[in-house]
Amino acid sequence: KDMRREAVTLVVGDKRHVIDAEIAATTSEKSLGLMYRQKLAPDAGMLFLYPAPQEISMWMRNTILPLDMVFIRADGTVERIAADTEPFSETSIHSDADVLAVLELNAGTAARLGLAAGDRVEHAAFKAP
Repeated sequence: KDMRREAVTLVVGDKRHVIDAEIAATTSEKSLGLMYRQKLAPDAGMLFLYPAPQEISMWMRNTILPLDMVFIRADGTVERIAADTEPFSETSIHSDADVLAVLELNAGTAARLGLAAGDRVEHAAFKAP
């Protein structure tokens, strides 16, 4: 079945960019992620939500598309971005801090939008400070 979709807003300076995000909330949705996808629309992505802030590790096994992984703290602040991840790689990509979510976007999206650590992500899952 299709995952639910929700708007996720990236706040970069005075600009706001809305991403049409599939929500990976269950274990099976998170396990599958964006594996096997041939394409992802320019302003689409997948938001991986976790029950509590924790160190998160992702990988690119069976993932065809290069991705940007945006690691997001519980308050919606971007902790770090792993840009242009390598398709099919089984190397772990770590959040390096406790985060509540990971937003996967097409590789190059973060750079195109100017998104960087410290910027904000708005979605119901995040509690603004």
